[in-house]
Amino acid sequence: MVKLESSILKTLAYFDIFSYPLPASELREFCGQKLTDEEFRVVIKNLLAADCVFELNEFYSLQNDLSIAENRRKGNERAAQVFPRAFRIGRFLYKFPFVRGVAISGSLSKNFADKNGDIDFFILTVSNRLWVSRTFMHLFKKLTYVFGKQHSYCMNYYLDETALEIEEKNVYTATEVKTLVPVAGSKTLEVFFEKNKWADEWLSNVKSKEKKIADPGSAIKRFFESVLNNRMGETLDNYFFRVTTKRWLRKESRGKKNVKGRVMNLLTSKHFAKSNPDFYQERIIEKYENKLEELRRQWPQFFE
Repeated sequence: MVKLESSILKTLAYFDIFSYPLPASELREFCGQKLTDEEFRVVIKNLLAADCVFELNEFYSLQNDLSIAENRRKGNERAAQVFPRAFRIGRFLYKFPFVRGVAISGSLSKNFADKNGDIDFFILTVSNRLWVSRTFMHLFKKLTYVFGKQHSYCMNYYLDETALEIEEKNVYTATEVKTLVPVAGSKTLEVFFEKNKWADEWLSNVKSKEKKIADPGSAIKRFFESVLNNRMGETLDNYFFRVTTKRWLRKESRGKKNVKGRVMNLLTSKHFAKSNPDFYQERIIEKYENKLEELRRQWPQFFE
């Protein structure tokens, strides 16, 4: 039973970073172990008896704090209200030139929304046109500031069809891949999920949300793609890549911060662009490893 108990603790440790308690169904799904109903009851009973896991109404957590359960419940309710708008926006973003896949990412993809939270999107583009596509999309985003809608158009992660496999392979990226919610671009998203089957090593029970989705067409999209599907388009893509990279390096060197107070950082190459404010992914992994180390020290009987 030790291995099963450590799997439960590792899962709760990861979500504890976000103060996000899990119901039994999600805890079993994310723990990476095939548990029967009886096995789960026994493992949870042992952990509850040791006071290293706490039951908060229908949720489980490493924190004995009912307020985080209530916060999760309210966040889930808000997410249900935000999802229809997120799908409408995602289908609109798919109409930009050279976009081949759009998915909802971030906290909303985990079925949670803050009162004034962002709507994050994961974007897949045609090979060697990522920077043309991203530039068009971010020029549009500048207009959203006029109406105070910028938080609904957070395109934080771009990949083109040359680089669909995520390079960093860890519990954070595996969780992000597995929880993406497809919006448009079924064929390219299907290839993306196939390229990232490595995520099963961390989350074998979590099924990627692959499904048949509409791919809304756009006359403007087809027009710009026909105009830029040539050497001029390649030259423009290279130019936008160089200019954007230099601009973000200047921001980073100056320690410029976003509205949340985090130092702005954009990781770039010809085939990807990913926002990483204050080295967010690295900080999450560090916090996770520190929590595991603390759990092993405090509850060695539950670890091998």
